[in-house]
Amino acid sequence: MRDPAGWPVFRRCGRGEFGVARVVVLGAGIAGHTAALHLRRMLAKEHQVTVVSPNSKWNWIPSNIWVGVGRMTTDQVTFALAPVYRRQRIEFHQALATELHPEGSPSNNAPYVSVRYTDPKRAGETGEITYDYLINATGPKLNFAATPGLGPDANSVSVCTPDHAREAAERFAETVGKLKQGIRQRLVVGVGHGTCTCEGAAFEYCFNVEHELRMAGVRDLADVTYLTNEYELGDFGVGGMIFHQNGFETTSKLWTESLFRERGVKAIVQAHVESVEPGTIHYEQLDGSKNSLDFDFAMLLPPFRGADLKAFDSTGNEISSEVFAPSGFMKVDADYTERPYEQWSAQDWPNTYESAAYPNIFAVGIAFAPPHQISKPRQSPNGTLITPAPPRTGMPSGIMGKTAARTIADRIANGASASAHRASMATIGAGCVASSGMGLRNGTAAAMTMYPVVPDFKRFPGTGRSAIDTFGEIGLAGHWVKYMLHVMFIYKARALPGWYLIPE
Repeated sequence: MRDPAGWPVFRRCGRGEFGVARVVVLGAGIAGHTAALHLRRMLAKEHQVTVVSPNSKWNWIPSNIWVGVGRMTTDQVTFALAPVYRRQRIEFHQALATELHPEGSPSNNAPYVSVRYTDPKRAGETGEITYDYLINATGPKLNFAATPGLGPDANSVSVCTPDHAREAAERFAETVGKLKQGIRQRLVVGVGHGTCTCEGAAFEYCFNVEHELRMAGVRDLADVTYLTNEYELGDFGVGGMIFHQNGFETTSKLWTESLFRERGVKAIVQAHVESVEPGTIHYEQLDGSKNSLDFDFAMLLPPFRGADLKAFDSTGNEISSEVFAPSGFMKVDADYTERPYEQWSAQDWPNTYESAAYPNIFAVGIAFAPPHQISKPRQSPNGTLITPAPPRTGMPSGIMGKTAARTIADRIANGASASAHRASMATIGAGCVASSGMGLRNGTAAAMTMYPVVPDFKRFPGTGRSAIDTFGEIGLAGHWVKYMLHVMFIYKARALPGWYLIPE
């Protein structure tokens, strides 16, 4: 039996028809791709692993900042997914998932995902694919529309995708060209909304821009400004960190501010960008003041929202509000009870990433809805929320993807009652290497670790994090590590020999 798209239909009865199970992964980013590779490695060959993603290529997003200053090409940070999936015996459909039907329908008693094709040969067609287990790893929708004038199609550039980064590099090269002609230029790098996340990527791009200006010999004619929604420098959306090294204690705030002073980069914090006009950014600050900032080059990251999936019950009634948070991210096993910041707890954060409504659905990486911010929420007198959203990318995304894969593999092998594996952001750590300039001899990077990602003030009074596991250093060695991670994780993502030995 085949579905309308010509794909096999598997009736859901524990492990699928005739004991065969199908796991569908939506999205092929760090979380989804990691989950798919591990599932194929863990499951017996008769079970099917299917990836549905609108992107034909995998992208090592952390290196997009190097594409954005012309130090790498898009080919160096991407590779085609189809050959990898063919070799790994994973079904791949380049398509955009639009609907979830977790209860099936009167004509199809298996749960299914509705898919809209993005393959040019199938333009306009739609189809359905059934599943026994589903992993939502769709990642974010880049919500440029949240700020008028924001984005590559308007008045600023971005490094969120390889193509965006390539366009940013072209604009940056034009700016450097003007500087070489003796024309002073104003460069602004940061975030384009009061609720943005990924401040680390903005930080990296800012200092790579500054580094390239110095390497080009035009730094003295360039004004570089960092514009962020962080309450203070070094917050990075995780509430800041306290570093303990060699018997001394410092904060990520002091540590970060020193780099800004050394490099002569101005910083505007506590900012919500209201609009971006050609050459001018209008923003509000936490004190309620309204300001403007003129620019010749501006790279501003957008806020994120969910991928706009809709959910329907067996009768066709929409149940999206039950499955997804208002942000569009999927609700999982977190405590979403609204309460004051002082009552938030590390225990609010999800452990298994199972859907709150359907235990055979998981959401990992940016696709899951966090219960609250990590940084303290703050509003201006005008009621504008100016607080970073919690980061859920990189190392935590990979860990979540593998955790969901392990749970599903166990349940297919041992039954749906098998215990779920756990990986709360309140119990796992993360390492981050933030580039501040590329070059094997003159590059630098800020290397940071934290444990746990979500601070737990009951376990670690005062700081919320382990003193011996939270530290930071900056220097040339950090750049070597950053480049090594680039090589290592692309090797891992290509599923080359021994890939699974490389940790998430």
